[in-house]
Amino acid sequence: MTAEILEPRRRPTQERSHIKFDHLLQVARELLLEVGFESFTCEEVAHRAGLPIGTLYQFFQNKYVMVCELDRVDAVAVRLELEQFAQEIPSLDWLRFLDRLVDHMAELWVNDPSRRAVWHAVQSTPATRATAEVTERELASEVAYILGPLTPGTPRERRTIMAEVLVHVVYSMLNFSIRDGQSHAEAVIELKRLLAAYLLAGDS
Repeated sequence: MTAEILEPRRRPTQERSHIKFDHLLQVARELLLEVGFESFTCEEVAHRAGLPIGTLYQFFQNKYVMVCELDRVDAVAVRLELEQFAQEIPSLDWLRFLDRLVDHMAELWVNDPSRRAVWHAVQSTPATRATAEVTERELASEVAYILGPLTPGTPRERRTIMAEVLVHVVYSMLNFSIRDGQSHAEAVIELKRLLAAYLLAGDS
């Protein structure tokens, strides 16, 4: 049985609705980081946002839908970094650009610790995991496109799998890098080594 993909009940089309939608998501992010997913409730989000609970439910059916939407929002910044990286490919110096990409993404995780809270929240149920996997696959499709010039001898099907592995490893390692007691800098160095070795072996 296929897990349900969680989407907002509706997405805003007018500016006033956009403001409410974005405000609810920002408050949800702050609350999630503060109290954790188990104590996170739609009622508290609406209360802190200063909006009726009915307004929240116009957009979001429950807290699981909210965290999945936060995960999509987080993916936007990653997608922008990928677009920048793609503009530098092909290049004989692509490893330097890869280092820069990883550094930029690592800064996103350090500067916004809520990313780890969101990532853990979307692991909580089959439906949230399935929804997060869709977001990961969307990023992976862009990575597969970027891999084309780097691995010209690799069949498209294998390139797709490689891209999915890369995205999952990067997300896992970045979240690992900012957990309590972990050296972020060392974890990022190891991530760069993993990615470089995998990509260098990918066309062999």
